[in-house]
Amino acid sequence: MNRENKLIVAGPCSVNSETELYNTAKEIHKNIDIFRCGVWKARTNPKSYKGSGDITISWLNRISNEFNLPIAIEVGIPKHVEIALKSNIKIFWIGARTTVNPFYIDEICKSIKGENVEVWVKNPIYPDINLWFGAIERFNHCGIKKIKAIHRGFYSYYQSKYRNKPRWHLIDKFKDKFPEIDIICDPSHICGNTDLIEYISKKAIKKGMRGLMIETHCQPDNALSDRNQQINPNQLKKLIKKIT
Repeated sequence: MNRENKLIVAGPCSVNSETELYNTAKEIHKNIDIFRCGVWKARTNPKSYKGSGDITISWLNRISNEFNLPIAIEVGIPKHVEIALKSNIKIFWIGARTTVNPFYIDEICKSIKGENVEVWVKNPIYPDINLWFGAIERFNHCGIKKIKAIHRGFYSYYQSKYRNKPRWHLIDKFKDKFPEIDIICDPSHICGNTDLIEYISKKAIKKGMRGLMIETHCQPDNALSDRNQQINPNQLKKLIKKIT
């Protein structure tokens, strides 16, 4: 889908059932370029919902085949990569917690070396962009040709209207370091709520970002993770019209 070359990536933070995932994809597939879903969730609290796990991959395969959509998932360990590759999923994003750990990045690099995959690297939670740079350089060194960055905002110790402050000046520094790497903005994690998503999305596009990754759920109120920042399919469609 050509929106002046802007990429739209959308789908739920995580899912509880195949029906829920399928219904979300069915409602948004004509409006997006890539379907995203959290399969294995890295949660701060071990009692929090961790995603539906390995079985989700077969659900995503059905969606990819039926709606002709590429699939993007988060991977945190080599096992995740191996399971996804067996099902021909080849777009992986690296979460903010994983980005900061050179050992994890090295192991993931080993698991995808020589594979024709695309890797998206989220900025670290804290505003030390050298950690972001280091992760990207590791993927460069292991021969990954298709790399994008995800701007998901940075944690702040101070009260803010954002869940994670956008800190646009750090994005400018990223562009200076890696002018050849496209950046996708994740307004859902920046905002932490649905009220500010339109504003941040428009700002990101004006800043020259390649596209948006927006958490979208067919029934956000029933979501088991990050329900406050997920929009519904109709809201996604309206948002896309406003930014294109």
